[in-house]
Amino acid sequence: MSQRKTAPPVRQYPEVQEYMSPAVHTIAPTSSLSKAMRTMREHQVRHLPVVDEEHVVGVLSHRDILIMESLPGVNPTEVRVDEAMVRDVFTATPETPVGEVVETMLERKLGSTIVCEGERVLGVFTTTDALRALHDLLERP
Repeated sequence: MSQRKTAPPVRQYPEVQEYMSPAVHTIAPTSSLSKAMRTMREHQVRHLPVVDEEHVVGVLSHRDILIMESLPGVNPTEVRVDEAMVRDVFTATPETPVGEVVETMLERKLGSTIVCEGERVLGVFTTTDALRALHDLLERP
């Protein structure tokens, strides 16, 4: 009678889609900062993907708006989103492992990742989402 060795359990890494904030709200680059602030407040979000003709062209954070508003003579109803947004956007697919996304966010000091399928925005993965993933992993036996 031979004894079968049991293989160690395979480590399954969670995917970004498990932790991202879905049903994301987007904004056009030509919109005003005032409109962006209203959208963030209404939907209780801190990051808005900036989409132009279905292409992600940037990301606007609550912090970006606060910085622009702190500049002398800036009127949020006159300043456009594309004047305040970050153009160097990091995107990931829904199936990208959380660890890979977090590693890039750490390296580039990013507060969010835009989750896309092709050109379509599916959600936003933020540092808060990364903390939820960490919490879940720490709770596992």
